[in-house]
Amino acid sequence: MFRNLRISIFIYYLLTVTALMGILYYFTSVAEVQNSSLLFLVLFVLTLFAGVIISKLSIDPLFEHVTNLQNLSTETLHELNLPISTIKTNIHMLKKNLESEKDFKRAGRIESACEMLQQRYNELDYMIKLQGANIIYEEFELSELVKSRVEFLGRIYPHMEFELQLSPHHIMNDKIGLSKVIDNLIDNAVKYSRDIHKISIRLQNYSLYIEDYGCGMDEVELIKIFDNYYQSNKNMKGFGIGLSMVKRFCDANAIALNFKSKPNVGTTVTLKFKED
Repeated sequence: MFRNLRISIFIYYLLTVTALMGILYYFTSVAEVQNSSLLFLVLFVLTLFAGVIISKLSIDPLFEHVTNLQNLSTETLHELNLPISTIKTNIHMLKKNLESEKDFKRAGRIESACEMLQQRYNELDYMIKLQGANIIYEEFELSELVKSRVEFLGRIYPHMEFELQLSPHHIMNDKIGLSKVIDNLIDNAVKYSRDIHKISIRLQNYSLYIEDYGCGMDEVELIKIFDNYYQSNKNMKGFGIGLSMVKRFCDANAIALNFKSKPNVGTTVTLKFKED
């Protein structure tokens, strides 16, 4: 689609240049117009008209493509809600009739997977709202939000130990977006913890610290972590876009983001919030 569009624009551009050169030749050689101001005005109007046409040819298909993508995202989001709700409802009913511990654990894994799918649903919903500038800022207790995110991720990573030291902090922010940021940072800490299954999370003086004791990063890796699709460990699952999204959110919401890391020691991420 876009290849054909570029070819069409290039052809139109060549035709436009040819036409302008022809008009210039006519006025100077055939009509022998000597008034340079009139000649300049005619050429300016024709160039402006050609620019408008080329811009329209460039923007209209792109706008249509983006609109179709937005409609597809919205429709997909709507269709995902029903199967997620169906799975959650039925697994809850099935667990009531299970007696085997092994079956109960299997049902728990299905439930955790469904929660992860629900999380992706929420993220897609949030991104659509973000594009439409429908973000809601609200007052909430940050320590309670951190606890709820740790509880959610604890069900997904039952082998991990989360050490919490959270003092009360009341803030005004985008609660949904901040939830995604915290989820992403804790998820990264878990993935890079290696064999040390412990994450320390502290909240004090309007600063949130998320510390792992895993592989860590050197100075070169720290420079690249916010690049889209960059992953310091190619064996890790994911697309490498999480930290770039985290940084964009922090920049947009006046949250200071800082990484301290050392190879084979671990990484500490700090989110510094504005004090009320």
